[in-house]
Amino acid sequence: MATLVHHARRLAHRHWRQLVWLSGDAQQCRHLARVLWQAHPWQAPVWVGSDKETNQCESSAFSPVLSPRKARTRLGAEHQLVVLDTHGTGFDPEALGALSGTLIAGGLLVLITPQPWGQAPDPDYARFADHPLRWEDLSCHYLARLARQLQASDQVVRWRAGSALHLPRLPARNVHGNEDSHNDANNDCLSGDSDCLTADQAQAVRALVGLKRRRPLVMTADRGRGKSAALGVACARLLAHKPRTVVLTAPRLSSVESVFERVVALCPGGSRVAPGHFVLPQGSELLYLAPDALTEQISAQQQGGDGSYLLVDEAAAIPAALLGQWLGAFPRIAFATTVHGYEGSGRGFALRFRATLDRLTPSWKALTLETPIRWRINDPLEDLVNRLLLLKAPLPIAQAQQSAEITTVVDRDALAQQDARLEKLFGLLVQSHYRTSPNDLRQLLDGPGVELRTIEQASEPQAVLVTREEGGFEAGLADQVARGQRRPQGHLLAQSLATHTGSRAALTARWRRVVRLATHPERRRQGVGQALLQADMNAARQQGVALYGATFGAEASLLQFWLAQGFIPVRLGISRETSTGEFAVMVAKALNEQGEDVLADLSARFQAGLLGLLAFELNTLPASMVALLLAALPAAALSARDWQDIDDVALAHRDPVLARAALQALAREASRCVLTDSQQLAHHQLAAWAFQNRSQAKAHGEAVQALRIAVHTLIEPVK
Repeated sequence: MATLVHHARRLAHRHWRQLVWLSGDAQQCRHLARVLWQAHPWQAPVWVGSDKETNQCESSAFSPVLSPRKARTRLGAEHQLVVLDTHGTGFDPEALGALSGTLIAGGLLVLITPQPWGQAPDPDYARFADHPLRWEDLSCHYLARLARQLQASDQVVRWRAGSALHLPRLPARNVHGNEDSHNDANNDCLSGDSDCLTADQAQAVRALVGLKRRRPLVMTADRGRGKSAALGVACARLLAHKPRTVVLTAPRLSSVESVFERVVALCPGGSRVAPGHFVLPQGSELLYLAPDALTEQISAQQQGGDGSYLLVDEAAAIPAALLGQWLGAFPRIAFATTVHGYEGSGRGFALRFRATLDRLTPSWKALTLETPIRWRINDPLEDLVNRLLLLKAPLPIAQAQQSAEITTVVDRDALAQQDARLEKLFGLLVQSHYRTSPNDLRQLLDGPGVELRTIEQASEPQAVLVTREEGGFEAGLADQVARGQRRPQGHLLAQSLATHTGSRAALTARWRRVVRLATHPERRRQGVGQALLQADMNAARQQGVALYGATFGAEASLLQFWLAQGFIPVRLGISRETSTGEFAVMVAKALNEQGEDVLADLSARFQAGLLGLLAFELNTLPASMVALLLAALPAAALSARDWQDIDDVALAHRDPVLARAALQALAREASRCVLTDSQQLAHHQLAAWAFQNRSQAKAHGEAVQALRIAVHTLIEPVK
């Protein structure tokens, strides 16, 4: 044990961290980890695993035991020893990603696993073992890949219970000539700004405090670069400068806990009156709002406007369309995001959001934090975790549009052994979606009913489609689900439709659901994704699948894409998702006669409920979405009386409220017309007023006049 403690001291001299792979019998491994725990005065050691099983191993020395699901709660904390015990709980990729970022220089992350590891799935697979499968029935390609990489790595301390310890050789301290200059830069920074640890961080704080109107800041950083600390320092200085409210948002409150902790430390005169609310005596306040609450308050004109500040942390985990709405509401706004990791893909965020920034605020600024805070560059643990979890999976090389495109169904058994191809496929998925996480890689390789289909050129994937099989329930169970008496695991789309619409047939029919559809950013709008989707639907039809579907956040461009492929909406969520601030949309397409019968019923149920939902539960749904959804309703021909009412509103002085039925019919018919940009804006305005009782933020007389102009604009295309 003294040898390992000495090794940790050598790592501390280099400001590095390392992973210790401790494998073998559970009790033996826990005993060895306990001895290591007690062999050195580690700073804030933490044990993660099964509390019940660890208690059987004299756990008082490392109590309380943290469950893997709560690993995120340690974000912002600093540990010198982390024990991640997978015996009993299984391996949680999210826990490894989160905890590795909390380990300080000279620290060890002890990963305890069975021996052999990767030959069978573990209990954590229960999270995605869809009914009727058990987790023991699944494949374990993901775990086998991890074991293979740990065995081959020269950056891992391998420690098998009952065998000798294998220590990797550390390079000489002067191999990386930039380390000393790196530390000198840090020391210079400390003399210039006592609240910051690197020059990068100090620069970020200055930029955040000095935010200019309509000049948003986009701050990106890899994990461990002090992004959240910079936000905290900047918030403290903004609050102290003069009375103001700074709004802070992120996918969850725990994501910004370290921001609040920093503000509390730097503003001793203030008080944290609630978990997401800090106030100073002079009236300044830092207020956390979840994305859904923030969006609703903006719609109600309770947030935003002149002089307001908004800081968005982990912006990559929030839909770009929602960020665009906030961009218009707050004159001073900053977006911060992790470039790689479990909170989202900063690369994908930049690709998706750059166009919005260029259009709305062309003077936006970019800033990147490069310097690690808790460890030095070339840290063995950071490099290893990046490779294990594919946190830096490369984007494939875009190929010129040509006919030599090969559509392939990917053999997952083979893919698990093809590291380079797996990295490219995952890199393509990461950049295309705002909620990619390390868990997605495991489901890609081992998820039940998952199928991958790609379009490749010159061995470079240009698009990838990930689908999952759903439905096929027996009638009795489907009835219990529809009645709310049962909720078997998985089958997201089919179960949701049965539960919320009452359709038993939605569960007895076989579905194929799109999990991800990703096209290389340089190949978009070339029909590549559409071709991939069509090829898979043809295959599903031949395999007897009745329905093809997808679920996504209510964003107009996404819905337009699916409508263009012949899909129809079958369900709208009635509340915004807390983490994204969006309503969920489900669309479907029939592949055979059974599917047509089920889809006709689902569509009828959707149509019957839509107008009532828009008036009440969905009265904050974006008008662009409302305008698209109206096309799903049956045609409503306008009568002569309707046209008279419309003319009286547009050209005379008729109160629009007294002609609402006619104006609703006009909005419904306009949804089927090809409209110019100005006509689309008029349609959005009319649809929001007619079905959601929403008007422009103007005085009453001005709002009515604007509505008359919108009605007049739509008369010609509808007639």
